[in-house]
Amino acid sequence: MLDPETPDLGQVLDALGASLLQPVTPMPDRPVPVSGVLIHERRSVAPPGQDTILLAVGADPAQAKDLIYSAVGYAALVVKSFGEPLTELSDVARDAGVVLLAADEAVPWHHLEAMISSALAPAVRTPGAPAAGDLFALANAIAGMVGGATTIEDPNRRILAYSTLPGQPIDDGRQQGILGLQVPEVPVFYDDQYRELARARRTCRFPSLPGGLPRLGVAVRAGSEMLGSIWVVDAEDSLDEAAEQALFNAAEIAALHLLAARTAVDVVRRRRADLLQRLLADPSSVTAVAPQLGLDPDAPAAVAAFTVTDPEDVLAAHAATRLADLVSLHCEAHYGRHGCALIDGTVYALLPKGPTHRELVADIAQHAHGALRMPVQAGLGSTVPGLRSIASSRADADLVLRTLAERRTSPEPCQVAAIEEVWAGATLSVLAQLLAGDDALPRRLGPAVRAHDVEHGTTYAPTILAYLDTNGDIAAASARLSVHPNTIRYRLSRAEEIFGFDLADPDERLVLWLRLRLGDQLGW
Repeated sequence: MLDPETPDLGQVLDALGASLLQPVTPMPDRPVPVSGVLIHERRSVAPPGQDTILLAVGADPAQAKDLIYSAVGYAALVVKSFGEPLTELSDVARDAGVVLLAADEAVPWHHLEAMISSALAPAVRTPGAPAAGDLFALANAIAGMVGGATTIEDPNRRILAYSTLPGQPIDDGRQQGILGLQVPEVPVFYDDQYRELARARRTCRFPSLPGGLPRLGVAVRAGSEMLGSIWVVDAEDSLDEAAEQALFNAAEIAALHLLAARTAVDVVRRRRADLLQRLLADPSSVTAVAPQLGLDPDAPAAVAAFTVTDPEDVLAAHAATRLADLVSLHCEAHYGRHGCALIDGTVYALLPKGPTHRELVADIAQHAHGALRMPVQAGLGSTVPGLRSIASSRADADLVLRTLAERRTSPEPCQVAAIEEVWAGATLSVLAQLLAGDDALPRRLGPAVRAHDVEHGTTYAPTILAYLDTNGDIAAASARLSVHPNTIRYRLSRAEEIFGFDLADPDERLVLWLRLRLGDQLGW
């Protein structure tokens, strides 16, 4: 295991994000410790390096080729492609045993060096103590420089810091945001502002909203990645172009602070996600994992599962990552230390003992649906007596999600259920899996009736299903299908003759109903 004060290269890349640095050569199987960053001067020889990232400033791919052999022993060599292919350079680096990284060409070298240094900085601080105070000091500095009350937010509109300078007016929206550390939900107005801010490469000026004050806003970016935003209240609508430029300049400084704060938080969150994934996959690991999650292995707990249901896989994959962030933030606010993990497109949260699990899960799902603008489903598993049984709760949560997805009615944009609420549908879902997986069971009833309908244009399957769904009530079945009761009687009589079943036999009725009821799920 690495010394916690010397992060691994993979951890550094995860903290910076793929928009800043991309591996060009395969990452080593072994951990690569990183302790610093060095800017290479073109006319000098790179000094022998160890555990250091070397930046090939001013070197095009051809010049960087000569530098590779000087970079042996460094943690990595960073180049910019300038639109040229890096294939040959990658081959040379691989042969020399050098990790080659490509930097975003839009990011100045000095900015990249500062961001790498900032990403490394949390490793030498007290674990779990990000420099939140720095963000509040920065908010005050921006408020004094620009001339208005300031808030700094993350991409999920969570307020990370706010200014406290006296005499700067604020409105109700800012006050509510500070109290809840979250921007209030006014979708029609705020969504438009955030969309404009995300597109703009400048300071934006926004008019006052009902009951509010005008604002200046600017996105905080690292390359093409948006790390957050800064908002300044323009109480008297008097902030000029100089204020706009000052806010724009402050965004570059804020990027370093946001990256440092995000790095410290993300390292902890990622580690907890890995621990939860391990616990769900192998409950026998509870003795080792539970103390690291700050949980009592013998305390009751439950698993909640969340998923976005979007037909486009690309959008769903991106939304699942955002969903994981939202679930994690809500659970941290409610429980403090906890586990939250994204596994195969589903977000799992471990919920310690508490009476409000159902309400919390519904609240998270509603907020996620509002933020993502996509259908969200959430399932709550049963509460188990200890973490050694947590796999059972996860299985319940997965079964709830499957049951919600298999409902024949039109799905609502936000669906939430606990296992106790969908026991009937969940039982049918399990039966469908058993029937589909057992080739020894006779398949003639359900498939045969449906196949006959397709071949002959008859409607025996829906007629039998309507009759069984209404507990043998001919009048109710005829009303459901909008046909005469005698038509129902004739069809049932002919079906018994053709297919050889007996509707008077309760066992045959049950099996026939299951076959027809679950036909779509079984692919019959």
